[in-house]
Amino acid sequence: MTYELHLRPEALADLEHVARTVRRASGSRDVAGRYVGRVLERCRRIAALPYAGRPRDELAPGLRSLPFERRLVIYQVLQPAVVEITNVFYGSRNYAAFYKQQTDPED
Repeated sequence: MTYELHLRPEALADLEHVARTVRRASGSRDVAGRYVGRVLERCRRIAALPYAGRPRDELAPGLRSLPFERRLVIYQVLQPAVVEITNVFYGSRNYAAFYKQQTDPED
């Protein structure tokens, strides 16, 4: 059973940032578009196998992650039958600090 796929506004913003970064590095809109397309295909595969990702409860309850090339796709499985992509991070980004900041905004 394939779950319905939702992308949070934050994930869409992350993908726009990815597209700009790849376009700047490659000098090609086509290369950037193909790369973002591959990331989105990975997201669709997550919706087909939503529990394949690593549980990331240390970031926030219910989060999971799966790597993709130099990115990390963060998502959660919602009921009924929905996968919500929350973020798409560059692999070296300190995403643990990002989620801590989201849960502890006063720190």
